[in-house]
Amino acid sequence: MQLLTSINGNSKMKIKDLLVFGFMAGLLAPSIGIFGFYAFNFNTHELSDFFQLSIKEKLLSPLLSLCCVINLGIFYLSIHFERFKIAKGIILATFLYGFAIVLLKFFL
Repeated sequence: MQLLTSINGNSKMKIKDLLVFGFMAGLLAPSIGIFGFYAFNFNTHELSDFFQLSIKEKLLSPLLSLCCVINLGIFYLSIHFERFKIAKGIILATFLYGFAIVLLKFFL
């Protein structure tokens, strides 16, 4: 924490960086979960076929919902270690996923 302040010399830049880091972690974790699901269950098929089948069978929104649970663990860890700006970024990314899930569920 001190290192970031001494390098930048500006504490506002540090806060913004932590928020962006949490947002990126919140976006990346469910994506890794989806690719892990693909690797364990559909590794004999192409990735594009997996996504086409998920959209056709309306399984993409439940899969995204399930993979967003990973963000809960990251959120808990960031709160436990008092990294509140990172936790805000994770919540922001989870809301973005929630918006995408609602769009997928009702409009696709």
